[in-house]
Amino acid sequence: MMGIRGTMMRRGVGGMIAGVLLLMAAPAMADSPAELISSFRLKHGEVRVTRDSTLDRIAMDQARAMAAKDDLSHDALGPFNKRVAPAGAGRAAENIAYGYDNFEKTLGQWIDSSGHRKNLLLHNASRVGIASAKNASGKRTYWAMVIAGDYEPKGKDRKKDKEPVVAVKREAAPPSKPKSESKPKSTSCHIKLLSLCI
Repeated sequence: MMGIRGTMMRRGVGGMIAGVLLLMAAPAMADSPAELISSFRLKHGEVRVTRDSTLDRIAMDQARAMAAKDDLSHDALGPFNKRVAPAGAGRAAENIAYGYDNFEKTLGQWIDSSGHRKNLLLHNASRVGIASAKNASGKRTYWAMVIAGDYEPKGKDRKKDKEPVVAVKREAAPPSKPKSESKPKSTSCHIKLLSLCI
């Protein structure tokens, strides 16, 4: 009886040691997109962001629309301020890109671009939505990120027709792939923010 019990204990201890060694040797799991964005924001004096299902849906709709049209455009699914209105945010910004299959490289591309970097560091942002979709050939991945903040409390004091303020919105493409505009630029400004005509 003691022999069986001793063998079981040795096997149990051996199993625990093997499990600990496996955990120590296993590569660290990659951070989620929200954690990567939060890490960047925290290094630059801004607060952490969390994933938001409404913003994820808005980002997914945008990524799918760009992939379906195979066109990098903020207007692939309509004006940003209309698309982001269901989120109920006071401020929101959108980054889009194509080319990379993983989020870390796409984030690096946005960090290296001044307009996209400003969006990532949107002041008072607390929520983010991220999505990607492949075009019909499966050779190009389109990314959309919507970051938002300044959420108003729900109630009768809230203005129903108020549209969110849009921060800088710019498009990005990998350096080796030039982006082509599908629409001519409009000369009239709807919103002028940070000396940009939106």
